[in-house]
Amino acid sequence: METNAKLSVETVAEIERLVREISVIVKRKGRDILNEFPITPPQFTALLWLNEDGDMTIGELSQKMFLACSTMTDLIDRMEKNELVERVRDDRDRRVVRIHLLDRGASIIRDVMKARQAYLSEVLSHFSEEEVKEMAKHLSLLHQEMKK
Repeated sequence: METNAKLSVETVAEIERLVREISVIVKRKGRDILNEFPITPPQFTALLWLNEDGDMTIGELSQKMFLACSTMTDLIDRMEKNELVERVRDDRDRRVVRIHLLDRGASIIRDVMKARQAYLSEVLSHFSEEEVKEMAKHLSLLHQEMKK
């Protein structure tokens, strides 16, 4: 792939603005969708981490979410009360307590993701298949570069 070291300031500013505005729209729409479910945005984020990375301690989860351990403990208490997660002792070290995603939590994640994808599918339906494939390709490239 060819790189372009001489991007105009205007082009970079426009891309930054678009990415920022898209992020705001996605976050707002995500919150609107979550209003239909018995879960808060921070709880959803915690469930996503547990779904993607498996069982974690409160400390590990709080680091991923950039929250204080005390805040994370309160969040987990509410999630446990709502049967979304459970605390389980680590098999190798009984002093360690891990947060485990329960079926109800996994089900909510699936339902929320279906709703989010339905929204995105509706938006993308206004583009040609080729445009959507190009968009996916370029977003993937941007994502890879930003992760470095």
